[in-house]
Amino acid sequence: MTNEKIITVEHLEKTFGDHRVLKDINLEVNHGEVLSIIGASGSGKSTLLRCINLLEHPTNGDIKFHQQSILTSDFDLTDYQAKVGMVFQSFNLFNNLNVLENCMIGQTTVLKRDPAQAKKVALEQLDKVAMSPYVNAKPAQLSGGQKQRVGIARAVSMNPEVLLFDEPTSALDPEMVDDVLDSMRALAHTGLTMILVTHEMAFARDISDHVVFMDQGVIAEEGSAEAIFTNPQKERTQTFLKRYLQGGMR
Repeated sequence: MTNEKIITVEHLEKTFGDHRVLKDINLEVNHGEVLSIIGASGSGKSTLLRCINLLEHPTNGDIKFHQQSILTSDFDLTDYQAKVGMVFQSFNLFNNLNVLENCMIGQTTVLKRDPAQAKKVALEQLDKVAMSPYVNAKPAQLSGGQKQRVGIARAVSMNPEVLLFDEPTSALDPEMVDDVLDSMRALAHTGLTMILVTHEMAFARDISDHVVFMDQGVIAEEGSAEAIFTNPQKERTQTFLKRYLQGGMR
């Protein structure tokens, strides 16, 4: 991890109708950092992630990628979304394509890679998440955990600079969660910059360089994983983490 800022969020706000979901969010993510965003449901975690990837457009504030605003009219959004990939909780695979094709299509259409090169990269990434035996399977033939590992392989096949994870295990049966977390842990060890929204507190504690606790649309507390999980300063953070700190961590 370096001190090079890769993503900077400044005074970010997001409103849906009369509801302010995000209120004056300020955040810096350094190159090679693993950032976990934790908090109760409805605290704004996923909305923040979707704003960073511009799946939602902020109401106010700015987001910078390598110190350049991504909200200007001349910014290359397609290039940005290729460099800042996302793994969704609902998998978002193309049901009409097999596993290999799912991992190739973004490479050939967005990155304009030669199909042979795209296939090589896809097979390498599928092998890393133990999905090589399923290259010809359609998503409907896979379990949830297998779909999510394909989603990870597809995202990494794009050679992103940053990978966003939006509660990637929340739609999975408990026995499938560990395989997906193992794949994410292996990715973190490669030095890839990762931002994850997760309810897996033990995983967040073990994998994160930086943890943000969100509450009612604001960053209530942030710090190192050790600081947040062993010595949270704010009462709201303490209350949220109490069940985990008392030995209930998954």
